[in-house]
Amino acid sequence: MMDAIRAWMRESAIADEAKALDQLVNVAGLTLREREAIADHAVRMIQAVRTGASHGMMEEFLGEYGLSSKEGVALMCLAEALLRVPDAETIDDLIQDKIASHDWSTHLGSSDSSLVNASTWALMLTGRVIDEDDSSGVVGALRGVVRRLGEPVVRVAVSRAMREMGA
Repeated sequence: MMDAIRAWMRESAIADEAKALDQLVNVAGLTLREREAIADHAVRMIQAVRTGASHGMMEEFLGEYGLSSKEGVALMCLAEALLRVPDAETIDDLIQDKIASHDWSTHLGSSDSSLVNASTWALMLTGRVIDEDDSSGVVGALRGVVRRLGEPVVRVAVSRAMREMGA
């Protein structure tokens, strides 16, 4: 009995998709009318989700910073990497790499959400604060002080934001 089950499982793992679907349709034993009712219900559910007026902050944020943009990919990489980073120095380096090197201003005002636009301002400001500028003199010294004083605040804010994204 177990050998037959194992053989069926091996065959199913590499089965032709069309054949497998035909078998599942036959096993389900649904009439054409029942399948049409299920399809109609699925279409109504999808339409309800798409036309729903209420989007959460996360949906709005992902709508602006999706994986189709370099900045969206950077944020997703940052969120994933922060789960494994062991120390503050590495977190600061990671934030420097993922935030400072992108042009957040291209997203400014693009969203209907004021919270997403405020987040864009925060990302722009963060990028400017932590940017390693080679300016010398008073400007370079001031930028260095702001960067050193700002890094702990940025680290905490980014860590909290990334935890929200992962929730």
